[in-house]
Amino acid sequence: MSSKRPIKVLMAKPGLDGHDRGAKVLIMGLRDEGMEVVYTGLRQTPEMIAQATVQEQPDVVGLSNLSGAYRYLFPEVVNELRKRGLSDVLIIGGGKIPEEDIPFLLEKGISAVFGPGTSIKTIADYIRSKVQRRPNPTQN
Repeated sequence: MSSKRPIKVLMAKPGLDGHDRGAKVLIMGLRDEGMEVVYTGLRQTPEMIAQATVQEQPDVVGLSNLSGAYRYLFPEVVNELRKRGLSDVLIIGGGKIPEEDIPFLLEKGISAVFGPGTSIKTIADYIRSKVQRRPNPTQN
């Protein structure tokens, strides 16, 4: 039995964007890659996402947005996490985000942005390369 728990990802859909097919595909794919994934559901505020992060204690927060609101919502999630002392959580983003907006998001605290067509393996490998798994508290 492994002394380390699986990487835990909290997947969230901030704002009023009601399209979650891509997020659900990613959720299933990351589970297939051996990660534990919690999905907050649609229409989450940055505050709701931060509170779920406090409760779930994930290694990674994944944000998905297909509307133009990512320029406001993604940085607001980062701010809400920092307010709660969660600066060590890896935050990644995805959705239909133009290349020219990616530097802005990286500057605001998003670690990486993955667009449509990115393979699940690429995303999983990125997460693994950035996350140091913490020991499983139930193991001796």
